[in-house]
Amino acid sequence: MVDWSRLPSLSALRAFCAFVQTGSVTDAGVALNVSHAAISQQLRSLETHLGTPLFDRKSRALELTDVGRDLARALDDGFGRIAAGVEALTNADAQRPLNVGCTPTFASAWLMPRLGSFQMEHPGIDMIVTPSPVLTDPSPGGIDVAIRYGSGGWAGLESERLLDSPLVVIGAPSLFKGKPPTEPRDLIDYPWLEELGTTESSAWLTQHGLAHAKVLSRTHVPGNLMLDGARNGQGVAVSTRIAVAEDLAAGRLIAVFEDRLEAGYNLVTKPGVQRAPLKAFLRWIRREAAKT
Repeated sequence: MVDWSRLPSLSALRAFCAFVQTGSVTDAGVALNVSHAAISQQLRSLETHLGTPLFDRKSRALELTDVGRDLARALDDGFGRIAAGVEALTNADAQRPLNVGCTPTFASAWLMPRLGSFQMEHPGIDMIVTPSPVLTDPSPGGIDVAIRYGSGGWAGLESERLLDSPLVVIGAPSLFKGKPPTEPRDLIDYPWLEELGTTESSAWLTQHGLAHAKVLSRTHVPGNLMLDGARNGQGVAVSTRIAVAEDLAAGRLIAVFEDRLEAGYNLVTKPGVQRAPLKAFLRWIRREAAKT
């Protein structure tokens, strides 16, 4: 149960959050349609209520104290959830395209070949697929759902296992010339391909005691080009089994080692009310995953 009597006024909290986001009392006033003097008054009132300084006033610019930064993070999360809930309930955000974040490899190997069926089922939903190896958190007005590889457990986010998929070290039959490696150390004699922005190959070598080993060569390329290069015999690569399942079945690639048997792809979302396009996408992708 919330003790409402202990909370500062909503106006003061809004003023503080607006100031943090805009960086000035003037711009915060414009955002909230009040004067900059009113913002300054609300900030002082908030500090008085909390009994602790939120700003370091030693310099001309107002800098957040450690307490101020903690409050800013809490309010950003709280107001973000409120905004998302209001948008979902009022349908105010319904026309914004659904934004799905995932790695380039997952997008090209698994998601895009299946996405046509979602578009056929939901012709009124526009989509943006944001392929990036960098982890980007779902946020109000930004990415709606991130499809992440790992074991789950990202703080402040909800995650649900979509697909189990261990890591595999792969190469074309032509690269191995009929003699696939039998020990991890054998792989240092081959060229390596690595997806830009990731460290899977380095992590794999480290895990197997080869952190300081000098491989024949390293080439960093986008994820889809990494797999193209592996198929063409240009080097070994680390991928998820899901991403290369068809290549393995067809014999275009060979999996010489397999690790992280507990890992897989996860649906990652912000807690709170989900807007209708996201709910539709999650229903669809769960069905597609069940067929895999």
